[in-house]
Amino acid sequence: MVNRTQVAIIGAGPSGLLLGQLLQKAGIDNVILERQSGEYVLGRIRAGVLEQGTVDLMREAGVSQRMDAEGLIHDGIELVFGGRRDRIDLKQLTGGSSVLVYGQTEVTRDLMAARAASGAPIIYEAANVQLHDVKSERPYVTFEKNGETIRLECDYIAGCDGFHGISRKTIPEEVLTHYERVYPFGWLGLLSDTPPVNHELIYAHHHRGFVLCSQRSTTRSRYYLQVPLTEKVEDWTDERFWQELKTRLPADVAGKIVTGPSLEKSIAPLRSYVVEPMQYGKLFLVGDAAHIVPPTGAKGLNLAASDVSTLYRILRSVYQEGRVDLIEKYSEVALRRVWKAERFSWFMTNLLHEFPDRDAFDKRMQRTDYDYYTSSEAGLKTIAENYVGLPYDPIE
Repeated sequence: MVNRTQVAIIGAGPSGLLLGQLLQKAGIDNVILERQSGEYVLGRIRAGVLEQGTVDLMREAGVSQRMDAEGLIHDGIELVFGGRRDRIDLKQLTGGSSVLVYGQTEVTRDLMAARAASGAPIIYEAANVQLHDVKSERPYVTFEKNGETIRLECDYIAGCDGFHGISRKTIPEEVLTHYERVYPFGWLGLLSDTPPVNHELIYAHHHRGFVLCSQRSTTRSRYYLQVPLTEKVEDWTDERFWQELKTRLPADVAGKIVTGPSLEKSIAPLRSYVVEPMQYGKLFLVGDAAHIVPPTGAKGLNLAASDVSTLYRILRSVYQEGRVDLIEKYSEVALRRVWKAERFSWFMTNLLHEFPDRDAFDKRMQRTDYDYYTSSEAGLKTIAENYVGLPYDPIE
């Protein structure tokens, strides 16, 4: 068992695995600790729209072969409001940028395979993980495995263990500022082995609630319906889901939907959340440990990837160039991009969802917002450049 490493990574989701892979390629030792099993991690159903920055980072990490072969390049998305369809030409509006549709499960699978091939340590089902002395020069992590308590000494700790993980909870509450917006609805998602209704994603507003027509491949579709938080998955048969989906979409789209048995159905609540700062001594918060976005802007995994990029480049400079002065810049640099992604996700959520407390004035303003953004070159460009992903901020 390794009892000393340079970077201890808490969490083996895509952000922890991606950070570990990049550090390993740079010759920086790291150990990944995960409280769940590998099978459990792979079983999480998540989004699959990758920004160009995330794609480039996967390539830099040397784990892009399958993504490049199987991922679907999307040069545009469609928005629907009041039955009117508007295409946002991402490539034309951003000077050539696009997004890649490749499921987060597949990203995780590729990163797991690369980790296994590298032989670098990854410990699944690590129980009772605790972080110690993170403000000192000698931080360490303890965990239990096979009935034994193990101490792992390190230089730095990357908290990639999600919203409910131990990393953020390790930071004293008086140090943190929490920003949160909880939305009064959730997304009911259905995954099916049916061809997507459209070759590009469709985001649709309807007076009965928002709809997203997404996809994982040319043969696997993912659809979402806005539902009240009081809804339960077991109340939604496949038949009821498909019928409601067709009701909320324009007739020409609804008529092309291929239905089939669901592989998975789940309801996810929507929230916007940011904690500041994103670092405390030698501990860095990455991804969902520091921020949550509503999925309307396709930013969750991509925002985690930009955190990974920032932390990786700082740590590489520390170990290869002795630039320990950059350590204190992580939170400031990461949060600049975090807040811009939070703003876009909040904007898209407000633009396309039905809010139960909106009055007639609010609804007219929502419609006018939509009309402005889809009829103005500046408005279209704003949506497009945010959707494909804003540039990563420089470290210096």
